[in-house]
Amino acid sequence: MTSHTATATAARARTGGPQDDGPKILEHVMGWTLVVVIAMLVVQLGLL
Repeated sequence: MTSHTATATAARARTGGPQDDGPKILEHVMGWTLVVVIAMLVVQLGLL
């Protein structure tokens, strides 16, 4: 690893979010599943 690569890597702040190399499709599927479940809950409770 060169000094330039080490500096660029160290300067990048990690915020604790999902990893960059993770499966993006799984994130999208789980996100939309959560949206649908919340929408179903709202309708069942009569909040809409």
